[in-house]
Amino acid sequence: MSGSGAGSGPAMNPPPVKVLIMGAAGRDFHNFNTYFRDNPAYQVVAFTATQIPGIANRQYPPELAGTRYPQGIPIHPEQDLEILILKHGIDQVIFAYSDVSHETVMHVASRVLACGADFRLLGPRTTMLRAQKPVISITAVRTGCGKSQTTRYIGRLLRQAGFRVAVVRHPMPYGDLKIQAVQRFATYDDLEHESCTIEEREEYEPLIANGLFVYAGIDYDAILRRAESEADVILWDGGNNDFSFYRPDLSIVVVDPHRAGDETHYHPGETNLRMADVVIINKIDSADPAKVESVRSAIATANPAATVVLANSRITSDPPDQVHGQRVLVIEDGPTITHGQMAYGAGVIAAERQGARELVDPRPYAIGSIAETFRKWPQIGPLLPAMGYSREQIKELEDTINRTPADRVVFGTPIDLRRFMTLNKPAIRIFYELEEIHPRLEMILKERLPWPGKSS
Repeated sequence: MSGSGAGSGPAMNPPPVKVLIMGAAGRDFHNFNTYFRDNPAYQVVAFTATQIPGIANRQYPPELAGTRYPQGIPIHPEQDLEILILKHGIDQVIFAYSDVSHETVMHVASRVLACGADFRLLGPRTTMLRAQKPVISITAVRTGCGKSQTTRYIGRLLRQAGFRVAVVRHPMPYGDLKIQAVQRFATYDDLEHESCTIEEREEYEPLIANGLFVYAGIDYDAILRRAESEADVILWDGGNNDFSFYRPDLSIVVVDPHRAGDETHYHPGETNLRMADVVIINKIDSADPAKVESVRSAIATANPAATVVLANSRITSDPPDQVHGQRVLVIEDGPTITHGQMAYGAGVIAAERQGARELVDPRPYAIGSIAETFRKWPQIGPLLPAMGYSREQIKELEDTINRTPADRVVFGTPIDLRRFMTLNKPAIRIFYELEEIHPRLEMILKERLPWPGKSS
């Protein structure tokens, strides 16, 4: 028989699948680096960006994109999603950001499917990197549950036991991407050198103050290898409610009874809840007991094998007792109040406990991007989210504070904003730390780690 049939020639490689990655300058880049960058079966055409001001209309630089993308990859605003799918013939859209409701995820999926493309999520098995040192991941079901104070607390426990600890923080690459592949922060001077935003400082400064050094950036494989070289234990300090980039030996997830019900209604927070080894119900001291029980019930249904730890978020102020009878402007953590949808934070709780006469509403006095923040997030009440993603925005925040007619400012943020601005009214700072009730996290850590003095 003749071998000249259509199927007798050399096999033809199919064209690469055209991909668009939807993100917010975090998981989107990680998913690209770990799954798509060196994969010839895919061609990533573009990223889209949302949630964070000023991260669209940039480029994922060729220095990070690899040899298959010598021109880099453009980053477009998310509102251009449909245009990009149709213009470029996109085959798959990868959803790669966090702290969004399940309903929102499916609305985005519907937009994608209506354009004819596939909608896809990449999971832990595909994107988690394996470490050579023990990894403890600290994540949450929503932004603002108390991850940072939990990371500080566990970091102190480990250092007191003699471990060398590296904290690896979920990415916040809001500046020049090509120089942010691997960042290490051990001193306040490091923060200045890297021109960190308020949001970055809010995460890094309290860790540095506790004697911990912090890694962050974009290339989390390179970051992991650096961290392993100088640490016995790696703490993954999550952002938003994303799951860890590293495969954990112990997964700790924080839930917030002030937002009971959110633990099973937000992506990918519910994923974290279902994967957790330990679930911390934080803020017991300020939450409605009925909501605490509601959260306990949700944990028992979603992950009955998890160990449940009850904890307070202990609030103090410096100087103390300065707001009684005062008209105060409360400034809270920006992401928690905006896309975290928290109606208030530690600053409001402290002001009310200390007898403030009035929480002054800053909305009539907001200018520029701060006024735009209030328009974008209309649920925000009489408090000011500490938005500071650029020097211009920090100046607008300063002007908004100074224009607001209050007797005193209450900083519910993790850092002292007076380092970056000059205020025309006195201020006090609010501090919040994890305070365990039961059981003790140290005992859990001793069970999972080669604790000094532990018998084999």
